[in-house]
Amino acid sequence: MNNIRSTLATVWRIASPYFNSDDKWAGRGLLAAVVIIELASVFLTVLFNRWNNVFYNALQERDQAVFTYQIGYFCVLAAFWIGLKVYQLYLNQWLQIRWRRWMTTRYLGGWLHDANHYRMQLLGDAADNPDQRIADDTQRFVEQTLTLGIGLLSAVVTLASFVFILWGLSNQAPLHLFGKDLAIPGYLVLGALVYAILGTVLTHVIGRPLVDLNFRQQRFEADFRFNLVRTRENAEQIALLHGEPAERTRLLDRFGFVVGNWLDIMQRTKKLTAFTATYSQAAVIFPYVLIAPAYFANKIQLGGMMQTASAFSSVQDSLSFFITAYRTLAEWQSVVARLDGFENSIRGGDALAQRQDIIHVKPTGGDAIDLDDLLVTLPDGKPLLAADGFSLRDNERTLVTGPSGAGKSTLFRAVAGIWPFGRGSVNIPAKASLMMLPQRPYLPIGSLHDAVVYPGQAASYDAGQVREVLAAVGLPQLAARLEEEAHWNRMLSLGEQQRLGIARALLHAPQFLFLDEATASLDEPSEAALYRLIAEKLPDTTVVSIGHRSTLDAFHQRNISLVRDGDRFTLRDKVEAAAS
Repeated sequence: MNNIRSTLATVWRIASPYFNSDDKWAGRGLLAAVVIIELASVFLTVLFNRWNNVFYNALQERDQAVFTYQIGYFCVLAAFWIGLKVYQLYLNQWLQIRWRRWMTTRYLGGWLHDANHYRMQLLGDAADNPDQRIADDTQRFVEQTLTLGIGLLSAVVTLASFVFILWGLSNQAPLHLFGKDLAIPGYLVLGALVYAILGTVLTHVIGRPLVDLNFRQQRFEADFRFNLVRTRENAEQIALLHGEPAERTRLLDRFGFVVGNWLDIMQRTKKLTAFTATYSQAAVIFPYVLIAPAYFANKIQLGGMMQTASAFSSVQDSLSFFITAYRTLAEWQSVVARLDGFENSIRGGDALAQRQDIIHVKPTGGDAIDLDDLLVTLPDGKPLLAADGFSLRDNERTLVTGPSGAGKSTLFRAVAGIWPFGRGSVNIPAKASLMMLPQRPYLPIGSLHDAVVYPGQAASYDAGQVREVLAAVGLPQLAARLEEEAHWNRMLSLGEQQRLGIARALLHAPQFLFLDEATASLDEPSEAALYRLIAEKLPDTTVVSIGHRSTLDAFHQRNISLVRDGDRFTLRDKVEAAAS
């Protein structure tokens, strides 16, 4: 019971924001329409039930006039039924896509807000495969919540409607055993109730493991798909290392989890299906077994018998809702758990950014980036590097060097405001623009124009500007391909990608440009040409570089070295006069 309440509370927390959002009136209106149509469908079911009595009595009495009239009446009811079902499906699907669109927008906003997606990764694997949760789980949640919710409403209303009918029929056709009438009020209702309760309990006992199995199946499927994508993205490296056998073995191992868990689902589903199929088939004959003695004792006509069977079936179907929907309920519960975990992970990332015991990025009125009492740590709290009273001065080209693992890239992340672990503050000039160029720049799939100007909008930079910077960084051959759409991270060599990164910087002209080995894949003459280009095209930009080549000294006015000091590294300033 506690688990049911917890699940329902989680569903309410996930679902209710949509119906209170800016799309609430459309959502509420569509939901109300779907509900009203379902209620109308139940009313038609009651009319069909009454039709059974009259129609089969006409057959028994060979009354052709009544028979013909009832055929026409049935056609009218059927026409209304068909129209209701068509528009119920149409409005339901309309509500689904609006609701899913709103949830997708909301989750993308929370996931991609202010580097929250990166902090969620740093916090661990609390929300694996966010792509699946946003793309697949939202679709399943919306569809299954509506299906189960409308189904439950229909079951309740149908039960309320037909219990009275079945109760009245129980009085008209009392239980007849051994030639005697037994006065058991509402015995048909009682029979349906006992039958459904017994079936529900047994179904839950047999099918309960499916909840965890479905949860694990979704995770294994997502992990397998994610690793397939990683193999595709790193095809060149795998081919160069001749790693296909190792990759195939690794992927088959991942797929082995999918197969193993699926076999467990098959075994459990086989048992559940065997029971539910038996239960459903027995339910067809069970009401006739109950009412047949009264029929053969001439206590009820054929029409009454058929109406009783129909009403019993409606009551029994309503009471058996959880039996027929159990597999969907099991999958739905796992989807709810995954979305709940994703929301908790989003909140965890946001909460981490609001904590006081982290590195804070603050605006300042100066013109330099100041590091005050800064201690950068690993996520487990282990110290990495420290800096206090240190400044990255405006319009000064600075080179950061040090051993691998000293925390140079992590220092850049802290300055960018995406590495929270540690203490102290990074004070950045108010309204200053920063751009970080990593060793492997990110190039979104799409047109080359979009990839170069990212994260800006293509309309903000005309084709002439983009062609000019491409030629400047040594990629004039790409100037004619601006509108070509491709996966540029796979189409271009790493050196060409790094040239595109520099072209991006030239377009955006940031106040502070951080180059994290952003030219390391180029030969030294090409690297030198790009640094001279930056100095020429961005004379007012403060450049901070991470690099290991001694040739970079010539293009920087200041050299900062990370040296070990006990359990951490510290920044040491070596002022060296170097040629511009």
